[in-house]
Amino acid sequence: MTYTHGHHAAVLRSHQWRTAENSCAYLLPHLKPGMTLLDVGCGPGTITADLARLVAPGAVTGIDSVGVLDSAAEAVSGLPNVELATGDVMALDYPDDTFDVVHAHQVLQHLADPVGALREMRRVVKPGGIVAARDADYEAFTWYPASPVLDEWLDVQRAVHRSNGSEPDAGRRLLSWAREAGFPEVTGGGSVWCYADEESRAWWGGMWAERIVDSSVARHAVEQGRATEEDLRRMSAAWLAWSRAADGWFVVVHGEVLARG
Repeated sequence: MTYTHGHHAAVLRSHQWRTAENSCAYLLPHLKPGMTLLDVGCGPGTITADLARLVAPGAVTGIDSVGVLDSAAEAVSGLPNVELATGDVMALDYPDDTFDVVHAHQVLQHLADPVGALREMRRVVKPGGIVAARDADYEAFTWYPASPVLDEWLDVQRAVHRSNGSEPDAGRRLLSWAREAGFPEVTGGGSVWCYADEESRAWWGGMWAERIVDSSVARHAVEQGRATEEDLRRMSAAWLAWSRAADGWFVVVHGEVLARG
């Protein structure tokens, strides 16, 4: 797996903004105290911590790569029902039927075999348990005012994703992937992040202005011939211009699935 976005500080800031409320509201009505939960690709642990509070005293395990878990440890500090571990979603180190819930946020879009990952998540969830997944759908991103340079940015983002063997338009495919993975009961849905006030525009636009010149996406784009460094600087400037627009509006569309094994 190649994580297209990398772990630049600007990327981490966007991940640390995520909470259970703004990133997995579709799952929350199904959680109960005492449930066991696996958070796949837990990142900096902000969602993990929220989920742990909701299912306490149930045990929560968050898995990710070694470097990422350092920031997650801070987020879950003081929560006795949370364990962090390195892990690979394609080969989960847990017996069959271990967890009541397996959760994955913005994970499947980065995998060459998302259906295989869902099968592995299904393996470790208890009969009747829930596998919950949410992923963005890049082609469905929309914004105002129109910006041809941001159109270029989106084209570059999607091309880099695909050249790394993953699917940027994952959101619309989640329902299909879950059915292909063999789940007998799947409910599909969707939700958005919307940035339409001065504070959120400054944060979202400023974050992407930095990411497009300094993160792994920028390096991949140049190495693959998708853009020049000058192109990336133009995109960064376009993001800053958008963030300052009094009527600026940006929506990130997500697909969601609740699948029962």
